[in-house]
Amino acid sequence: MKISKTIAAAALSMLAAAGVQAETYQGVHSISSTVSRSAVNVQAVVAAHSENPYAEGASSHVAPVSSGNVARATVRSQAVVAAHSADPYAEGYGQGVTPAPAGSVDRATVRAAARAAAHGVDQLAL
Repeated sequence: MKISKTIAAAALSMLAAAGVQAETYQGVHSISSTVSRSAVNVQAVVAAHSENPYAEGASSHVAPVSSGNVARATVRSQAVVAAHSADPYAEGYGQGVTPAPAGSVDRATVRAAARAAAHGVDQLAL
């Protein structure tokens, strides 16, 4: 038991030694900038006084009003149509009753056939 632990420790130490690689030190990197101190200072002042783009809700501003060539009545009628239409994002959208297309069958004929089926007129006697 002691020998197997020794062999296992030796194998792990060999793996660790093989995996270790030395990192070379290349010294401190020099700064190479073409912008003057005063220009950097101006940029810092502008950045300090501007809005924080990383703040929560930074991009949730009111959308600007776009001036279009569409008449007010047209926009209003489109809004009414959109408000009265079904919500395509609602749960179960499109799962309802399929709309029946307008056919050439007379409504009275369909009603008479439904009554006959309900009263069992067309059924065979058993």
